[in-house]
Amino acid sequence: MKLNKLWAIALLLIMAVSALLTACGGAAQPTEAPAAPTKAPEKPMEPTKPPTPTAGPEDPLAGIDPSGQTITYWYQHSRKREEVLQEMIQEFNETNEWGITVVGEYQGHYGQIYEKMLTAIAAGEVPDLVVAYQNQAASYAIAGAVEDLNPYVTSPTWGFTEEELQDFFPAFLNQDISAQLDGMRLGFPPNRSMEVMYYNEDWLKELGYDKPPETWEEFREMACKAVEQPFSKGPGEGMGYELSVDTSRFASMVFSRGGDLMNEDQTAYTLNTPEAQDTMKFLQELFADGCATLVAERYGDQADFGAGKLLFTIGSSSGLPYYKDAVSEGANFNWSVAPLPHTTPDPVQNIYGASISVLKTTPERQLAAWLFLKWFTEPEQQAKWAKVSNYFPVRKSVAEGMKDYFAENPAYAKAFELLKYGKTEPPVAGYDVVRDLIEEAMTKIVEGADVVETLAALEEEANQVLEEAAP
Repeated sequence: MKLNKLWAIALLLIMAVSALLTACGGAAQPTEAPAAPTKAPEKPMEPTKPPTPTAGPEDPLAGIDPSGQTITYWYQHSRKREEVLQEMIQEFNETNEWGITVVGEYQGHYGQIYEKMLTAIAAGEVPDLVVAYQNQAASYAIAGAVEDLNPYVTSPTWGFTEEELQDFFPAFLNQDISAQLDGMRLGFPPNRSMEVMYYNEDWLKELGYDKPPETWEEFREMACKAVEQPFSKGPGEGMGYELSVDTSRFASMVFSRGGDLMNEDQTAYTLNTPEAQDTMKFLQELFADGCATLVAERYGDQADFGAGKLLFTIGSSSGLPYYKDAVSEGANFNWSVAPLPHTTPDPVQNIYGASISVLKTTPERQLAAWLFLKWFTEPEQQAKWAKVSNYFPVRKSVAEGMKDYFAENPAYAKAFELLKYGKTEPPVAGYDVVRDLIEEAMTKIVEGADVVETLAALEEEANQVLEEAAP
């Protein structure tokens, strides 16, 4: 269905309700309180202005002069992350050769930013940079508010060299390219997280295993055995797995079986495939056998894992420091992370994370915004940000500057090695709504609903949402 700009904005308002009720792209950690409001940094001394390149047919961006621009960046980071981010922004402001000034502003969590963006787009007063998941950025793009970053990435004047592009993890670099919008690059990645399996290493040894499960059948066997033989350091009762009903859990399990959530050109959802059916039948049987249960409260699986009550959890790598704290404050055992069990020859890891989109303003402001974003993804900045945020850097070479951090955080180092197996969820408009539908279907199935009928209805409804959200 073709939507004009007003209809697109109306659709965004509907999807905003969903965005405020559910986190996008995987379970988030508890919302952190924002630091004190930040002021625009004082204007640094005017640097020597570099010559403006001349535009040409090979680089239409070459003739744009970003000098002296002030740009605004809306982000979700708070506490320590915001403190370091503001330090990095100040460093850019003081050192960039164009005299660009970036003003970073905390705007709440992802859902709050999404709602504010809808208002800003309708009013025609958008920031220059905004954090956004790919499906959110696609919605902004349909409303005509997002700049395609493909010309910036490949610009001979302002972009990356081929060697630099090869340094990015392919899944990260490709995640923002939208087939739904004719290959438009909706944003650029500042960092990423990944779904991993957390496991109690000591408990597995007590159960007679010397390594984590590599197949789903091994996972089932170990999970059920944990119920029969609780952990010696635990509270006297055990559970194999606690499911957090989240679309990223579903996607991760489907990916691990060689499936996907959409067809290759992103024109239709594929949610009733053999891989999706196998995923939900597996979970339904695991629940029926008493080897799995639902998470009772937000992050309850982390707490139960740390207490020695739970053998396996599956969740975001961004939770690593929280798991570390839970274990050290709880049963204090050896633990680690591993790829999800899989039927594919190699693991397939669900990679996700919000990118930063450049909004349509003026050519000069857009280029200035891009230059800050490009600077932020340089190896030196990436290493600093990864160590503070515990996100993964987006470039392979950053590992050289993180050896000390890897040594201090072996689980993080182990997860880092899995990044080469990355795969991503759909970057299409309307995915916020579809995520809700998937989670509703998951709940019905683990409670006993027919798998095939439920997934068939889910696929039909999801494709209706896709049709309504399409440009």
